[in-house]
Amino acid sequence: MAKFNKMQVMQAMKETGMVPVFFNSDLDTCKNVIKACYEGGVRVFEFTNRGDFAHEIFGELVKWATKECPELILGAGTVIDAPTAALYIQLGANFIVGPNFNPEIAPVCNRRLVPYSPGCGSVSEISNAQAAGCDVTKVFPAGNVGGPSFVKNILGPLRWSNVMVTGAVSPDKDNLTEWIKSGVLCVGMGSKLFPKEVIAARNWQAITDKCAEALGYIKEARS
Repeated sequence: MAKFNKMQVMQAMKETGMVPVFFNSDLDTCKNVIKACYEGGVRVFEFTNRGDFAHEIFGELVKWATKECPELILGAGTVIDAPTAALYIQLGANFIVGPNFNPEIAPVCNRRLVPYSPGCGSVSEISNAQAAGCDVTKVFPAGNVGGPSFVKNILGPLRWSNVMVTGAVSPDKDNLTEWIKSGVLCVGMGSKLFPKEVIAARNWQAITDKCAEALGYIKEARS
């Protein structure tokens, strides 16, 4: 069962403005990355369903995070079908994210009041997802469908929208400022936040510092 309700999830996404996206098959690595992000100010984290037995790792992370990162809202990403969404919700996912919009996932999440953020690449997809009860829609791949200008343009006719963007987001000042100024609710960030060499070197402090830096740029852009 989700530890945080839908309103808490959305509020945390809005307040911090950034959702790290990560997967590793090693449980200890995942714990260290999550802890590093948490110490850097992150409060919403997306664990992606991208490897064998990923759900088993996620279940262990949920139990661990309850003690070690009590304010962390942990969700599952790369969820493309309803059975997988149900599995992760049962394991304690506080939100579900997908690269695409699958209308069969929405009622599974809605029944438990768990936010479902599907990947959308057009005004029609965003509108259809909202009609299905998706309060936060993810523009993906954000860099390919038009970048910050796409977000600005869709917020004209769909000005009530809560948009998360993933893809072509990096933790540098200019990039984050452009996305925030476009009107996004938050940004999702993966490989740019977790370079392979940093993970290989187990340089967790570098991740903490980079998260704190990125969150600072987001706060500055909003002001």
